[in-house]
Amino acid sequence: MNPNMKKLTYSALFLALAFILPFFTGQIPQIGSMLSPMHLPVMLCGFVCGGPWGLAVGFAAPLLRSLTLGMPPLFPTALAMAFELAAYGLFCGVFYDLLRKKCSSLKACYIALAGAMLAGRLVWGAAQFVLLGVSGGSFTFSAFLAGAFFNAVPAIVVQLALVPAIVTLLERAGARART
Repeated sequence: MNPNMKKLTYSALFLALAFILPFFTGQIPQIGSMLSPMHLPVMLCGFVCGGPWGLAVGFAAPLLRSLTLGMPPLFPTALAMAFELAAYGLFCGVFYDLLRKKCSSLKACYIALAGAMLAGRLVWGAAQFVLLGVSGGSFTFSAFLAGAFFNAVPAIVVQLALVPAIVTLLERAGARART
């Protein structure tokens, strides 16, 4: 199969997963926001298809869900999430490509994931700051810490546990869509 077609196919699958997974946790909003189910397929897309594809899927996923289902609310939540998830997808792919040349795939995956998670949270904070500032609101540093780290501990744990394991399984199965 053509490598670009393979990337497009996998990206469509990851976008569909990002659209569907919140249905499993959405019945209890506190659990859904704690587990961040849209983040997983976006991160996986970055690892499997590369940073640019992860960026595209990450940016599209929350906007598509918001515009078709009304969840998450478009402003400021889905807009800030679009930038956050785009950063996750981009940096998972970029960092992984850079690190795979220097260490084992699993170690590279964990380091890339941690770096992408930090970068994505910083992008989310910046997006929230700008979006709320434009609308006359404010976004404090304590709100950033709460939203990006303290309230996100369950999602962070799930991401650190599942993403490297799934990436390893996908690579063993030959699912990597790039060289």
